Amino acid sequence: MLVSLNWLKNYVDIENISPEELAEKITKTGIEVDGIEYIAEKNQGVVVGNVESCEKHPNADKLNLCQVDVGDEKLQIICGAPNVAQGQKVAVAKPGAVLPGNFKIKKVKLRGVESNGMICSLQELGIEEKYVPKDIAEGIFVFPNDVSIGESVDPLLNLNDAVLEFDLTPNRADCLSMLGVAYEVAAILDEEVSLPSEEVKTSEEKAKNYVSVEVADPELNPYYGAFVVKDVKIEPSPLWMRNALMAAGIRPINNVVDITNYVLLEYGQPLHAFDYDLLNSGKIVVRRAEQNEKLTTLDKEERSLSDDHLVITDGKDPVAMAGVMGGASTEINNETTTILLEAAYFAPGSVRKAVKDTGLRSESSTRFEKGVDPNRVKEAGLRACHLLEKYAGATVLDDVVSFDELDRSEKVVEVSTAEINKRLGTQISTKEIGVILSKLQFPFKLDNDQLIVTIPTRRGDISIFEDMLEEVARIYEYDNLPFTLPEGSSQAGGLTNRQQIKRDVKGYLQSAGLMETITYSLTSDEQVYKLLDPVQQEQNLTPVQLAMPMSEDHKYLRLSILPGLLQTLAHNHARNQMNLAYFELGNVFISNEATPTKQPDEKLRVAGAVTGLWLSHQWQQEKKQADFYLVKGIVEGLFDFLNIQVTFEQVKLQDMHPGRCATIQVDNHVVGFIGQVHPKLEKSMDLKETYVFDVDMESVLAVYKNTPGYSQIPKYPSVSRDIAFIVDENIRAGDIQQTIEETGGPVVKNVQVFDVYKGEHLPEGKKSIAYSLLYQDPDKTLKDDEVEQSYQEIVRTVNNKFNAYVRS
Repeated sequence: MLVSLNWLKNYVDIENISPEELAEKITKTGIEVDGIEYIAEKNQGVVVGNVESCEKHPNADKLNLCQVDVGDEKLQIICGAPNVAQGQKVAVAKPGAVLPGNFKIKKVKLRGVESNGMICSLQELGIEEKYVPKDIAEGIFVFPNDVSIGESVDPLLNLNDAVLEFDLTPNRADCLSMLGVAYEVAAILDEEVSLPSEEVKTSEEKAKNYVSVEVADPELNPYYGAFVVKDVKIEPSPLWMRNALMAAGIRPINNVVDITNYVLLEYGQPLHAFDYDLLNSGKIVVRRAEQNEKLTTLDKEERSLSDDHLVITDGKDPVAMAGVMGGASTEINNETTTILLEAAYFAPGSVRKAVKDTGLRSESSTRFEKGVDPNRVKEAGLRACHLLEKYAGATVLDDVVSFDELDRSEKVVEVSTAEINKRLGTQISTKEIGVILSKLQFPFKLDNDQLIVTIPTRRGDISIFEDMLEEVARIYEYDNLPFTLPEGSSQAGGLTNRQQIKRDVKGYLQSAGLMETITYSLTSDEQVYKLLDPVQQEQNLTPVQLAMPMSEDHKYLRLSILPGLLQTLAHNHARNQMNLAYFELGNVFISNEATPTKQPDEKLRVAGAVTGLWLSHQWQQEKKQADFYLVKGIVEGLFDFLNIQVTFEQVKLQDMHPGRCATIQVDNHVVGFIGQVHPKLEKSMDLKETYVFDVDMESVLAVYKNTPGYSQIPKYPSVSRDIAFIVDENIRAGDIQQTIEETGGPVVKNVQVFDVYKGEHLPEGKKSIAYSLLYQDPDKTLKDDEVEQSYQEIVRTVNNKFNAYVRS
């Protein structure tokens, strides 16, 4: 809700408080003010001028030479606006004036003729183009004749206004109106509220002679009032009304439409004006729409309706979607002379259903969805008739034709001073509570320390004691509530084990050189089954589909993090960022088909993707391309960091390179995979060689033991031995390494592959794998024969198990 302070001044005195101070007070009492926007930057030297003559420029076809009276002097001004003409009163920036953007006006010569100032458009005065009426969007603004020559344009165009932007919670529908805001501000500042005039002079003609009203479903439409207004003159609305609408973010159209919009914002009660002569009959029938019934709304879109939607009809055909938008067939136009003005109460649920089904939301539906004040429905119609009579030359026919089964009763809430003080920890007296209720303009009766409060229908959010408790607390001001420290023992906050591990994993991957990303949890048909790990592929998972996806690209909850990471890589790669390394720790979503009503299971995973150069040291002329072993090293480092033993086994997976992919295993259970993305998938996403890893953190957390420990610094020397085995080409180096570690027992502390050789001097189909073994005993110095004995045992075991022999 945008609240113009100049408009608000009509109802409550806020002259002695700045916009910033008012915004702070409103925020402190429970309604957040998101921001303060000034209508325009301050200008200097812009006044009203009268165009006494307007002739063509002697040396330019599209320029006009104007003589303009600005009160204290007459100025010759050259103007290029197509709508400038003699006799107009316009905004004139005199020489020396400063316009928004620090644009200074000087005397200049245009095509050899002197120009002393500038005739301004609204845009040049700082008003946003979206709020400028269409008929003057390409030209200057022309004032009504009743303005005085030489006066400042700022108050006339509302340029000195400030607008507060309210971030309203759904329960505060009362503040979707200027009067609702006025009651709120008056309570905060302890001021009175001045209500607008609803006085109407009606003719002797009766409205019932022109129209009848019938409501087929009173539950959905308990009140419908039809006012008939004749002799309407369609013309621009008064300047002050246009200013108010523009400040509220609504573009002015004409006096009739502007008045209905003005009253909507003023009272929070939507109204609708039909061209009476375009109705096919003098009958209004409110009913449910027929299935697939059609209606072309004011936005020129044809809507297909259902029997859940309420429509206004002329007795036969729909002419409006109740509470949402009017129909194009009865739209107010320049030829309109008689209007039927609708003031009605529509059930919030009915309007909400129509908005959801059609996707059509309006200022009207926003208010009906939250509930309007039943005691302001007819009054809003009278207010609009008052304004139509005054600013459209209208004649209002006597009485309103209505259907009325509306409940206008007020709720009563009993509050106790003792209970309020108990809940708030205060010592507020009954008298003070009475003062607060008076500020809120809530009538009440006293019964000892009990207050029986009558809640005005404008405050539909209040129905129980707790609601009243909140009202007392916020007007008393939250800053004045006492505060105490909790009694009893307390404990410092901390992270759970799961939270700590997640933080540690992120820290490790960042330290390893990867950048954390957060991608969408939603994905498309094309991406949802890509890059699943072997366990997921075996489970034949069904993804969770959204009932109302915002687009086809966000139709499913993801089963894997990797597709989103690759899209992020591709997005940056397309912008010439070639060397990228990303990771994400987040949830995937597994459908629970056994109980469809249950929420999907969320499983924590960590995934990474690397492409391009990993190292680039220009001073050493050294470059290191990302490859399989780089990603394998990152994953090994992660599991070492978590103190979990991990092994790898080559595998072929969908969407992965068939020769560069391996599963990650803990205790012979697959917990993820690493490898290169399949070249076809890389090409389809316009990526170079890209390597990824994906780890099921739920499985990792299940075996993780949070047992801090340490290794004593060795006291005794170590012994190194190198050994090379000749084996078949299909033997994996990791399998031999694992056998060496198991056979060497406690004295073999580290085993590393340092060379793999194929080629000359080796039999066909054979390869040489060389290992470096580190021997060390923490309790003594190892003897040569102990090392030799272990060494020979390793050789025998590997030779027998892998049909190998030692390379000489």
